[in-house]
Amino acid sequence: QVHVVESGGGLVQPGGSLRLSCAASSHISVNYAMSWYRQAPGKQRELVAVIRHGGLTDYADSVKGRFTISRDNAKNMVYLQMNSLKSEDTGVYFCNARLRFGATPRDEFSYWGQGTQVTVAS
Repeated sequence: QVHVVESGGGLVQPGGSLRLSCAASSHISVNYAMSWYRQAPGKQRELVAVIRHGGLTDYADSVKGRFTISRDNAKNMVYLQMNSLKSEDTGVYFCNARLRFGATPRDEFSYWGQGTQVTVAS
């Protein structure tokens, strides 16, 4: 079963913009925290941005002031607006939906998409 699907990646020049979209299944409620992660070649997956229930957001220091995460609860969509892109933003971007229901790390539902490639190059 597919839970989240990313789209919107592509090739863009440095300084350009892209908007990524994440479509979530209907069972993923507004209580889920929705995040964008990215993974560059040869590097570990890293958190880029998160938006929690109620709209609270957080960003990696490397993207603060350039990226904006948002969600449309009516459409079950999450977006990542990326501006002033740099070559170091290149990577596969993944959408994650997570709901914690207990105190231990295993007490959660976590769903990942297949990722969308973002390449920033001239």
